[in-house]
Parts: sequence; C-alpha cells; structure tokens
Amino acid sequence: MTIDLLAGESSATDWTDPAGYWSATGDAVAGASGPVAALSIPALRYNALDMLVRSAGVPIRVASKSVRVREVIDATLALPGYAGILAFTLPEALWLAETHEDVVVGYPSVDRAALAALAADESASERVTLMVDDLAQLDIVDAVAPPARRATIRVAIDADASWRAPGLGHIGVRRSPVHEPGEVARLARAIADRPGFRLVGLLMYEAQIAGQADAAGSGDRVIRWMQRRSAQELLDRRAAIVGELRDIARLEFVNGGGTGSLELTASDLAVTELTAGSGLFAGHLFDGYRAFAPAPAAAFALEVVRKPLPDVATVLGGGWIASGPPLASRQPLPVWPPGLQTLPREGAGEVQTPVQGESARSLQVGDRVWFRHAKSGELAERVDRYHLVDGDRRVGEALTYRGEGKSFL
Repeated sequence: MTIDLLAGESSATDWTDPAGYWSATGDAVAGASGPVAALSIPALRYNALDMLVRSAGVPIRVASKSVRVREVIDATLALPGYAGILAFTLPEALWLAETHEDVVVGYPSVDRAALAALAADESASERVTLMVDDLAQLDIVDAVAPPARRATIRVAIDADASWRAPGLGHIGVRRSPVHEPGEVARLARAIADRPGFRLVGLLMYEAQIAGQADAAGSGDRVIRWMQRRSAQELLDRRAAIVGELRDIARLEFVNGGGTGSLELTASDLAVTELTAGSGLFAGHLFDGYRAFAPAPAAAFALEVVRKPLPDVATVLGGGWIASGPPLASRQPLPVWPPGLQTLPREGAGEVQTPVQGESARSLQVGDRVWFRHAKSGELAERVDRYHLVDGDRRVGEALTYRGEGKSFL
C-alpha cells in the first residue's frame, strides 16, 4: 500500500496558498500525459484526521461511494477511529467483503445475481449487511434463495431522517418510506418474525443537514434555521426509534450523519457510529460549510486544445457532473489558473469545456487547467487512477474501481 496516513505531517497552510499548491501539484504530474487526476497525500491525511476530531470519538464508517479507490479506503480504515464500510451496491459490497469483515450496503438491493451470490456464501453473509425499508425487498431475497437453502441474511433498516416541517412539508431527500417510530417498529417486528433474516442495525441519514451547505449565499440564514429545527426534531425521533427497536432486536449499530454533520450527529447519544467519505477528497461543495474547512485533496487537470477567443481557452472533456439537480454547483470548478469560469450557456461539456477569464489570455494549446469536482466519488468513474502527490513530487498511484476493471453503478 502506497498510502500511509499514519506517517508524515500535514500543514493546513499548504493549500491556503493557491499559487504554491496548484503549481506544485502541476509540477508533480508534469510528466503524465492526457487528463490527470491527482490526490495530495498530505491533504488527504489532514482531512481524515480532521474528521476524527470532528467525530469526537464516535467511530466513522467509510462511505465507499464517495471514494471508489480501494487503497484510500484501506488506508483510511488503518487509522484508529475508522471502522467498517458503507458500500453503494451489493456487488461492490461482495467484492470489498473479500478483504473486509464489516460491509453495510447503504441502499436496498434487488440485484438477483448478487443476492444469489450472497446467499450462497457463508463468509459473505457474515460480513455483509443488506439495507431494507420495505418487506418487498425481503420477498426478493426469499424468491432468489428460500430461507431453508441459505445462510441467515443480516439486514439493517433505513429510516427516513427528513424533516416533515409544519407548513412546509417534506424537507430532505426521498429515501425510506418509514418515518415515524411506530412505522419503523412495525417493520422491525416483521423482520424479526421472518425466517432467514436477522435485524442488526439502523441507518438514518440526515441529508438536509449533512448535505446542505450553510454558508453558501444569501439564503444561509434560512438554511441554518431549517437545520436547527430539523436537528432537534431528529434528535427526539431517532431516540424514540432506537428505544422501540432495542425491545425487538439486538442492534449492533445505529448509523447517522455524513461529512457535513459529523459534530451534530456525534452529539446524539442514540448514534453509535457515523458515516463519512466525501470529506476525504473534499469536493468544492464543502467550501460552503461554516463548521469546517477541508483541504482540496483531489483534483483533475484537463488540457487546452483550442483558443476560440483571446480570453477563452477550451479544454477537452470536463462534463463530469456530480449527482443532484444539474445546477452550477454540481459542475466541476476551475481553480487554476485563477479567475476562470465556465460559460453560462455551455457549462462543463461532455466533449469540451470552454473557460473564460483574464488568465485565459496566457493559456496556450497544450497547457493544463485544474478543476475540483463538486463531490468526490464520481470523479473516480472518469479516470482509472489517481496520481499520488506530496508537494511537487509524484509518490505513486492508486487505481480507482474503474482502473481495477470494476463498474458497479
């Protein structure tokens, strides 16, 4: 393993000097051809350790969806305070469970081939936990492999953590259909009474808090108000849900939070573990949070291939859009040379991305423009490796899932 987050030091000043940071990163990968993705080891180390401080001793489960680089996942889990993986899909979880003992699938799965593989593998069935929020999902498992012909399947309930605000309605993402303590308890009893399944955990992800920047613009006061009210409601409701479930099953974990809400969720006594992943690489969406300022650990550079105007440089590719509504906030952000912006009518395009600004006048065909991705994991779907850098030195490389020949979703 090239990445060792237990060794070395990280100074928070390294990346607060954009000219020095991006110039050094560019020098480190100057010999690499084509589009390149770079990962700063000192910045990654800083982010991983900072999240441990923010979690206040509550263990952090690594969200693999937001990383998609096995070497980074392994290096992070080597740090005391990180434990377990929250995977995106069941095929990914089965793959990761070959080398990890605790893999929870973050979303329900109806992948019949993967379910059959899980049911037929006693080792995997002990290491992988499925996520459910509807008995129909259990019906799929039983149809693939009846209880009498398979190992017991570990399951966790995903309970809706959104806020049903008086007069405003649903605030948050549309995830689980079970929201109230009684609804979660009824589902838990049905699971407990069903042969071939064992209820071991609860997940509640408060996207309206963890995934919503609170210092991003003129509406930040409204966002803060919403998050305070939602947090208090969730604190009470999650405690009630956990109280109900502990009378039904022996829970191994109660999972909550995300990179954007580690402090808040860690303060909830009902929670036994947190989840975070995006904060390791720190896409530019995290620039709008008041509570923390992560280092821009991951970035990618695209090459200028044409100059349609003196103050416009066009790079090849670039339409690497993050999940969510297709707003400007989901597009890659040009960060070096300084002062560049994408064109309002083009944005980041599949085949080309024009960037405009005074500094574009000095860009020539063949030069590079550095971008930061909006989130984190999606970048790994576009490149087969990250070049590992430390200052102006390239110190190795780490293959993405794609580089290992995997494409889960």
